Amino acid sequence: MAVTTAAGPDQDDDDKNLTILEHLRELRYRVMVSGGALLLCMVFSFWPITGWVLRWLKKPAEGKVDNFTLVFTQPLEYWSTFFSVALMVGLAMSMPVIVYQVLAFVGPGLTRTEKRWIYPIVLGASVMFVLGCIFAYYIELPPALNFLLDGQGVAQPFISVKSYVSFVTRMMMVTGLVFELPLFVMGLAKIGVVRSSQLLKWWRYAVVGSFILSAIVTPSIDPFTQILVAVPMIVLYFFGILLAKLVENNPIIPR
Repeated sequence: MAVTTAAGPDQDDDDKNLTILEHLRELRYRVMVSGGALLLCMVFSFWPITGWVLRWLKKPAEGKVDNFTLVFTQPLEYWSTFFSVALMVGLAMSMPVIVYQVLAFVGPGLTRTEKRWIYPIVLGASVMFVLGCIFAYYIELPPALNFLLDGQGVAQPFISVKSYVSFVTRMMMVTGLVFELPLFVMGLAKIGVVRSSQLLKWWRYAVVGSFILSAIVTPSIDPFTQILVAVPMIVLYFFGILLAKLVENNPIIPR
């Protein structure tokens, strides 16, 4: 059975009808290429890249605590952490291949207008995610660790490598996703779901929701760390309103 689509005026002339089986074969091929790229990049990152990344993740705490040392209390704890970091490094290195395979699979089904938007959005989302991770590493983590690792002369931190790496990477991942908020808001405005005037009226709900969401997603229960995540979220919400204002007059889906 062939999967047919009605050709619109702005669709590519080379769009072709594929059977469901052909779609599944293409999907399997894209998944295999993406998985192979991830595996190769992960293996390539074992030495010395993963070790360097682990030392790099440790630096924000070293600047706040004298003679800061990570420990492991179980035989497999260090190596399980090592392999999890290697997986993240491999995923980051293989991301261009994975993104390309996704776009190559869905691209033939998109109109020219949709393609003009989806490719810049994918690039912008990748850049914003990286910026969010950098923001977390250099802006959020130093004061957060300074607060969390301060024993006030009563105790000294004795932290396992697994819990520390989990905390740092989760902070970076959460902040990276938070930095996607402006593009998400812009996308909703572009397809006509919301308008900038509506978003501006909802600013009080956005502020409260930012603090609630930060309390849920941050790996720490202390209010200081949650504030460090909530404040950028609020700023990015208003930045998203500005982007929505720029694109809402020409939505992809007419209202």
